[in-house]
Amino acid sequence: MRILVTGGAGFIGSHLIEKLLADNHEVVCLDNFDPFYDKEIKLKNISPFLARNEFKIVEGDICDYALLSHTLEDVDYVFHQAAQAGVQASIKNPIKSHTVNATGTLNLLKAALDSSVKKIINASSSSVYGCVHYLPFDENHPTHPVSPYGVSKLIAEEYCRVFQEIYGIPTLSLRYFTVYGPRMRPDLAISIFTRKALANEHITIFGDGTKTRDFTHIEDIIRANLTALNCGTGVYNIGGGHRVSIQTLAETIIEITGSDTKICYAPAVDGDAEHTFANTMKAEQELGWRPEVSLEEGLKRYVAWVSNYQS
Repeated sequence: MRILVTGGAGFIGSHLIEKLLADNHEVVCLDNFDPFYDKEIKLKNISPFLARNEFKIVEGDICDYALLSHTLEDVDYVFHQAAQAGVQASIKNPIKSHTVNATGTLNLLKAALDSSVKKIINASSSSVYGCVHYLPFDENHPTHPVSPYGVSKLIAEEYCRVFQEIYGIPTLSLRYFTVYGPRMRPDLAISIFTRKALANEHITIFGDGTKTRDFTHIEDIIRANLTALNCGTGVYNIGGGHRVSIQTLAETIIEITGSDTKICYAPAVDGDAEHTFANTMKAEQELGWRPEVSLEEGLKRYVAWVSNYQS
């Protein structure tokens, strides 16, 4: 199969490409190398693939409709990972988040109508839930995003749903719950905490540390995407199946690293959800997927990877 991965040079996208190439698929990577974080990190993510005949890199933007139309020629499936990530980034520049995440997804769907694409697997986010009515979140939980990022991802989901209902193009949205693992973005909590702990520098928690998250290892995310190639439609929660406070997360990383670092606190920031926790029963029943990597095991693997990466 010929598969397009948008945002393929990023964290999740590059892991997807690695697995798809290992499974002998042809892969097209579309990425605009946005400087939201260091371009060199993204180039390093895809450097192992550049010598492969089955791999093609297209540098460009999902907001470029003509480029999308050309890139989708002879593509069978699309993993849509391209996005303007980051809650705080969306608060600072909500128009960019909307343009990339909502309009960019609309561009992709429209261009796909005139191609041979059989299915689009869209990367969504637990940020679509926002305000907590009950925990864990199931897919019927009210969506009340508390950031422009969450709004933009919800709009993208709705475009996917409408395009399937009106035009008949199969779509599926996976609502990721805080993904972590090797090659993760450097601005995310687990990445920051790990590097601070290894350097014996103070870890700063924004707020009192009682906010909770459901962290999902990258291996579980990749399995969910690959499973979604052949089954499922609509939206699915993809979470790690555990809920941990930010305080406990920091303490666990300090324990794993054997660090002498201390935890300090700063005022909470706007737009952060209070709690996330995934009910993954729908994914288990319809996709045959369930999380396999525990948080403790995933953190140990990540600490080992960072230690080797920095050495």
